[in-house]
Amino acid sequence: MSLYGSIRLAANSLRATQIALQVIGQNIANAQTPGYVREELLLSPAPTQRYGGLLLGLGVQVKGVIQRIDHFLEHRLRAAVSDRAGGEVQEYALVQLEGLLNELGDTDLSTALTNFFASISEILNQPESISVRNLAVLQGQTLCLQIRRLAARVQELRDHLNERVRSLADDINRLTDQIRTLNIRIAEMEGGDASSSDAVGLRDQRLAALEELAQIIDIRVEEQQSGGVAVYCGGLYLVSEGVRRPVEVRFQSDGGSALAFIHLAETDSPLETTSGQLAGLIRARDEILGGFLRQLNEFTQALIYEFNRLYSQGQGLQGYSRLVSSYGARKTEVPLDQAGLPYPVRNGSFRLIVYNAETGQTQTTVIPVKLLGGPQDTTLRTLAEALNAVDGVSASVGLDGRLEIRADSPDQALAFAEDTSGILAALGLNTFFQGTSAFDVEVNPVVRAVPATFASSLSGIGRDTELAAKLAGFFETPLESHGGASLAVLYDRLVSQVAENSSVSRALADSARVFEQTLRSQKLAISGVNLDEEAVRLIAFQRSFQASARYIAALTELLEILANL
Repeated sequence: MSLYGSIRLAANSLRATQIALQVIGQNIANAQTPGYVREELLLSPAPTQRYGGLLLGLGVQVKGVIQRIDHFLEHRLRAAVSDRAGGEVQEYALVQLEGLLNELGDTDLSTALTNFFASISEILNQPESISVRNLAVLQGQTLCLQIRRLAARVQELRDHLNERVRSLADDINRLTDQIRTLNIRIAEMEGGDASSSDAVGLRDQRLAALEELAQIIDIRVEEQQSGGVAVYCGGLYLVSEGVRRPVEVRFQSDGGSALAFIHLAETDSPLETTSGQLAGLIRARDEILGGFLRQLNEFTQALIYEFNRLYSQGQGLQGYSRLVSSYGARKTEVPLDQAGLPYPVRNGSFRLIVYNAETGQTQTTVIPVKLLGGPQDTTLRTLAEALNAVDGVSASVGLDGRLEIRADSPDQALAFAEDTSGILAALGLNTFFQGTSAFDVEVNPVVRAVPATFASSLSGIGRDTELAAKLAGFFETPLESHGGASLAVLYDRLVSQVAENSSVSRALADSARVFEQTLRSQKLAISGVNLDEEAVRLIAFQRSFQASARYIAALTELLEILANL
């Protein structure tokens, strides 16, 4: 080999060690930089040169600078990030729900239920006391307030999660656009040769963007020959090298609420995500909180209807001079079981009692409610006509479909008994509660205004407390409409399911966090910067640089000798 070839060999060596020292310095400088992936210099033997009959090497050449990364591990880590993010959202929702229930406090729903039924028991001890009945009404109002407040707060939390779903569309679009831009820049810098990347800094940024996107939705990433990546969510691609497809928010109505869902704008297809914040938010919103509200509504409707069915059989210390039903029928000319009443009606009858305070006489009339599927079935109109036929009673149906019943004389009072059809509870006549859900349950304004009308007797106005005894034990009474389960059982199911789900959610979230941390530790071992290792490599290349420099010095002396000959 000529001296010039040797000098070229030495120059290659110096250049390689100089670049190696720069890469090591880059690693050391970014040892604490979040998301930084350790860089590594790729070296290979330089091309050979023929010298006479020999093939002699020209030293070393730099092929490129690459990231020390395990792509399979990155794929597993992104999946773990998605699982952890989705689990944490559900954990958050259940923790908040437990806090709203506040079962260990003194202001929880179970305390309000206990106080309400206990206040009814006091009527047994002081049946003539209006103040005791007023206390029962006040406790009923407190119970209704607790139910409405719980429902409203759960709905507020659900609306908050719904708003977070809506905002995720902007985050997805921002990240996919960032990944698309980085794809283009990486392809331009690398020239299609990802094995000798000059775009390691850009690749770090893209890895960080992909991980942030994986927190929102579960994604599949495939690297292309150009150095760009394709990003898929389910069977839909969001990014393909320099092309991205934006997402948009679509709304679906759900009981008066507009629930947000994220769809691919181009095809209007919903994102098929099973983990990540988006999936976690939708599950928390629709299954955890939505399911709880459905159960709370079921419990509240059972309380309203079943309690009213029993309550409507009785009489208080005084009767009514006028009553208007709490609920109106949407159709007044069709059988009552098809009239659009909020609660069911069946074939049966009830007794209308007209009490004359001046004479002390009581007139009882059986009002039939025929629902046999024939032309003679009772409608709201025919029911009003049957009531009108009772001496001393007037009834009419208003434009809003509500039934009004009045005593014709101020000396007369109305009461009800023995309703086997459920029509009184369905219409809201002689009832304690009114409403159709946990959001609007309240005590009937008639009872609130006149606590003396609180029904406690089954044999006549102010005669006994037989009904009060049944109402006091109603919380534990099996309900035929719920398969024999009592209100106590329904409430226990409501609370215990939240507690069980919360425990399971915590365990799953903790497991996901531990697994993610395990994978991060593995990634750190491969892609993280170890200062001790970098120091050893630094010394090694420093010595290599010094040796190359001495080699050049020796060649320089040889050239001087050659020049002086």
